[in-house]
Amino acid sequence: MRIGLVTDGGYPYANGESGLWCDRLVRGLAQHEFDLFALSRSAEQEEWGWVPLPIQVGRVRTAPLWTAAEDVPGTRAPRGLLARMVTGGHARPYGRRERQRFTAHFTALAASVCAAGAGGEDDAAGGGAAAGGPGGDGRTSAAADARFTQGLYGLAELAREHGGLTAALRSETAVRVLEAACRAPGTGRTVQTATVPDLLAFARELDRVLRPLSFDWYDEEGLGAVDLCHATSGGAAALPGLLAKRFFGVPLLVTEHGVQLRAHYLAATGTDLNAPVRALLAGFHWRLATEVYRQAAVVTPGNTHARRWQERCGAEREKLRTVHPGMESGRFTALGESGDSGPDDTLVWVGRIEPAKDLIALLHAFAEVRKAEPDTRLRIIGAPAPGPEGATHLAHCRALAAQLFPDEATDAHAVGDNPVSFEDIGGAEVPELPDAYAAGGVVVLSSVMEGFPTGLVEAMFCGRATVSTDVGAVVEVIGGTGLVVPPRNPRALADACLALLRDPERRARLGAAARARALELFTVEQNVAAFRGIYLELISHAPVRREAEAVDADGGPRPFATPPEAHVLGPWTAPGAAPAGRTPSWAAAGPRTVCAGARGAGGGDA
Repeated sequence: MRIGLVTDGGYPYANGESGLWCDRLVRGLAQHEFDLFALSRSAEQEEWGWVPLPIQVGRVRTAPLWTAAEDVPGTRAPRGLLARMVTGGHARPYGRRERQRFTAHFTALAASVCAAGAGGEDDAAGGGAAAGGPGGDGRTSAAADARFTQGLYGLAELAREHGGLTAALRSETAVRVLEAACRAPGTGRTVQTATVPDLLAFARELDRVLRPLSFDWYDEEGLGAVDLCHATSGGAAALPGLLAKRFFGVPLLVTEHGVQLRAHYLAATGTDLNAPVRALLAGFHWRLATEVYRQAAVVTPGNTHARRWQERCGAEREKLRTVHPGMESGRFTALGESGDSGPDDTLVWVGRIEPAKDLIALLHAFAEVRKAEPDTRLRIIGAPAPGPEGATHLAHCRALAAQLFPDEATDAHAVGDNPVSFEDIGGAEVPELPDAYAAGGVVVLSSVMEGFPTGLVEAMFCGRATVSTDVGAVVEVIGGTGLVVPPRNPRALADACLALLRDPERRARLGAAARARALELFTVEQNVAAFRGIYLELISHAPVRREAEAVDADGGPRPFATPPEAHVLGPWTAPGAAPAGRTPSWAAAGPRTVCAGARGAGGGDA
């Protein structure tokens, strides 16, 4: 079958999030053909280029979410760049009839967004749930959902027919529509206080999110040609899947390792947007998530924590299938099968050094451990988060370590007699990632916020006993094979670490059980097998969409209309031999579209 894989800031870009997971999925399902539809998040990401793509990737069509000149600091891109890259160059000014259609559809969407803020927008503005969710008025929510659907798909059809929405969404008409919706009876206090600058800011953010409506992907050679659309996240990445189902009846599968709505709430608290803008954005993202879950045939959360969020947004339980991310276990085999439980006197922490990992609490906990076991050491192995904030946080952690252990100054790389060391992977002491986990008898996770804890799974592959904080999917991953304590509780963290350091036999038992659990649930093989079954199930229930060349004048099947070799990967036939709507992988197609074989790891359009 032919899969349309839609990614947002990830695969095939070399520095994209979740790119490794997508690459393993595509390579593991070599019997299928994949067309990639990729959203890029920055000019820097485009410059990094792509990872090498396997032969089963037929075509790649890319589009940016950052191309407007004012969206890229320091960039002096021409204004025509957005129209050329996003709409394929066919954008044109709206006439009177198109302006009337835009006003009607945008009014419906704005009314639904403002209704989503009524009665609960204070929570939404601060990062909580918008109204219309659990506990809201069901009839009001249903009406708002209907208006959102009418507005969203109406705008999509207008963009498809007339070349995009960007100019209209940033017009005076859009601001006037938003202002009227915010002032309408029944909206909440926060939304009603929105000023014109707030409405302009919301329109700007809305343009970014809705930019996929203006892409040139929705034709018989794009998403209309695939058998199944697989969106690898919610939000903007799911919009092409919604339109593929709307225009062509293509089944939609949505995978969320981290729920996009929750990510929006968390990100909103760290921005300089005013409360009315945050409330409006929260209302929009709530409605979009509800529509995505309603239209998807199957939704695959990466863990139970994500699943609970999806259910809260209205996802039907019968559509939800938890599929844990698949991780490569082979590199940890030697350590995991060695039976070595690690040194009795060393705690190790592995990961990215950033505030959410709460190394501050870990250092305070280690101070308690040192009082009980003076010879114990703590090795912190990892790099800081990129940017000046990451370097500042690392400096703060080093300063705290020096303050807590004043008689023994910490060092950047050497372990020696220092109780705390900050080390990088790749140095003499820790040349490879498995060496980091081999360095300690107990692996510690001290986070206050986690999605799916990949470092914890790696420790389990290594057969290491672990002490973790109860955040995100930690309890689901550990499943009784490690100790779990409340977050932000250094005393409890210290007690759990001491219990394992003092009991090598218990560490060995927990480590063996952890490795067995990880190999059963969290490998690439189980992940690929799960999606192989889901793909086949969805296709088996999808209605047959006959191709124009495969039927005769009476609508009956035309024997041998489709050459069998047209479905074989590789250059076996001329491009003209492919059936209608099925451009083969070697054929060039359209703007921002390249063949997989024409572009390597360095990037650049063919």
